[in-house]
Amino acid sequence: MAKKASTEGPEPEATGDATPARAGKVAKPAKGAKPNALQQPLQPSEDLAAVIGEGKLARGDAVSKVWSYIKEHKLQNPEDGREILADSKLRKVFGKDKVTMFEMNKHLARHLT
Repeated sequence: MAKKASTEGPEPEATGDATPARAGKVAKPAKGAKPNALQQPLQPSEDLAAVIGEGKLARGDAVSKVWSYIKEHKLQNPEDGREILADSKLRKVFGKDKVTMFEMNKHLARHLT
C-alpha cells in the first residue's frame, strides 16, 4: 500500500542549517515582569560573601564568581578537574574538604536567600 502525501501544506524549504534561526537565544522578561529564578537577585550568607563579595546578585553571577575564586586560587584537583578542594573560606560554604562540581550548586543554594 502506498503512503498518501500530507495535505497539511508544503514542506519547509531546506536552508542548509539544521537549527532554527532563534536557537540559542534566551528570552528576556518583558518590562515589569518578574525575573526567572536564575535572574532574581539573592543575598549571599556571610560565609559566601567572604568568597564572592557583599551585595545581592543573580544565582548565575554567584556561581560564576565562585568559579573565578576556585580558578584564581587553583582549588581544582589536578588529578580530577571535577573535584574542588576547599580552602578555609570555601570549607565554611561547602561544609567539607572537597566537593564535586555537581555538588557545588547544592551547597551554594543553602547560602543564597
